[in-house]
Amino acid sequence: MALDDSIGISRALLRDLDPVTLYRIMALRTDVFVHEQRIVDERELDDRDLETTTTLYWADDRDGRVLATLRVLRDDPAAAHLGRVATARDARGRGVAAALIRAALADVAGPVEISAQAYLEGWYRRFGFETTGPGYVEAGIDHIPMRHDGERAPADR
Repeated sequence: MALDDSIGISRALLRDLDPVTLYRIMALRTDVFVHEQRIVDERELDDRDLETTTTLYWADDRDGRVLATLRVLRDDPAAAHLGRVATARDARGRGVAAALIRAALADVAGPVEISAQAYLEGWYRRFGFETTGPGYVEAGIDHIPMRHDGERAPADR
């Protein structure tokens, strides 16, 4: 699914982000994880965004509204970690998050791991992620560990 021309994909380290965009990214993550999914036993602002190796990705429209976001952590030399994948409710099903996943996978050399919410396991498989272990509960939500080997091209769906 091709993205609408009015949607842009961007990436930046925290130090290079303008404050308005950062605010919009954090507001979306709060809307999805805290208000929608009711995750309250874990800090949304966990200091990981401050790390010099963390890259934030986001998709926005012409008005600058952040429609989806994710982050890539590089604290493990063996693999990057993709996380905090969030999409605005009214942007779901439009290929926005898929475009962000593809952009992150294209940028990262080597394997990428994710602690995926279990109901999205099939969706992540579309991009070449494979389940690497048993499911577990994190923040009250079923998760599954997954890994992309960094060699297969992400699916274009």
